[in-house]
Amino acid sequence: MRITRVETFAVPPRWLFCRIETDSGLVGWGEPVIEGRAQTVRTAVGELAEQFLIGADPLRIEDHWQLMTKGSFYRGGPVLSSAVAGLDQALWDLAGKAYAAPAHQLLGGPVRERVRAYCWVGGDEPAAVRDQVTAQVEAGFTAVKMNASGRTDRLPTTAALDAIARRAEAAREALGPEGDFAVDFHGRLTTAGARRALDVLEPYGPLFVEEPVLPEYTHLIGQVTGSTTVPVATGERLFSRTQVLPALQAGVAVIQPDLSHAGGLSEARRIASLAETFDVLVAPHCPLGPLALAASLQLAFCTPNFLIQEQSIGIHYHSGAELLDYVLDREVFRFHEGHLLRPTGPGLGVTIDERAVREADGTAADWHNPTWRHPDGSFAEW
Repeated sequence: MRITRVETFAVPPRWLFCRIETDSGLVGWGEPVIEGRAQTVRTAVGELAEQFLIGADPLRIEDHWQLMTKGSFYRGGPVLSSAVAGLDQALWDLAGKAYAAPAHQLLGGPVRERVRAYCWVGGDEPAAVRDQVTAQVEAGFTAVKMNASGRTDRLPTTAALDAIARRAEAAREALGPEGDFAVDFHGRLTTAGARRALDVLEPYGPLFVEEPVLPEYTHLIGQVTGSTTVPVATGERLFSRTQVLPALQAGVAVIQPDLSHAGGLSEARRIASLAETFDVLVAPHCPLGPLALAASLQLAFCTPNFLIQEQSIGIHYHSGAELLDYVLDREVFRFHEGHLLRPTGPGLGVTIDERAVREADGTAADWHNPTWRHPDGSFAEW
């Protein structure tokens, strides 16, 4: 069996899919994308495919991963790591179909039968947070995630800290003592600001606080973890074991590899194993599409130190398309009391609606993350 063609499809709302075709008729799908840089990653996928994959045996997954990540003098970074990630997902999808088994079965077999998932909630005011969390609880979810705040100074004021605390209080009231909420800072605070913010969050018992500082300052995150009992999470903007290692050494409680950014299923599996040696749990980052989520679930079902799964079904900022629009077997993504059941289909366990993908290709509007400035005119970092 040989790879004969690699195609990519840019589809709404902001996703990129890839399709690997073989001379045997088997096809594998993956999701290589950086939000806001889909066309850049699309070019990288084409270059990697032409250099390393066309004409090759698709079942040599590890060899392909090594060549794609280390076969060039200049390597690494989010663009190449994301391109490799989607191709790696597609190769695992192909392998599972060739062996008539889910990818997690090829990776050692399942360690659980269902995985807990959380959903995002919006709302700037405590009342809105309370209403949205209540709606998710009524839908069967036991966990949610929300932004800590809107625009804020990197060293938050007393008023900003009070607003963060009131939002957390509203979430806790809606969830009760049995539910969980996570808080995402998107790296908007300084190290000192993060310590102050976690101090006001501590009484409300968040499941974890995500990216309290920017990934560039991972070498400082130990100052945050050492100042609080709140579990600290990071990892969506770390793309390899070597980048994750300092965070683990600094005492984070949860690591969040993104399977469409961090080298795919192959590297995320290794990140999870590395995290286990530090007694750290894994919560895959996944605000993307059906293939990213399917790959994340394959990891979750064979990873003993898995915690919880992010997913974007019905998320408030999707515009123009929804995750389920591109799959034929929606039952795979049906929630059961806030959990997803173990997929038993081959490969990534999801069947892509190829006609819908081909029709949608090229119709996505150019998406870029929002930017803003502080009142003094200075640029506000993510």
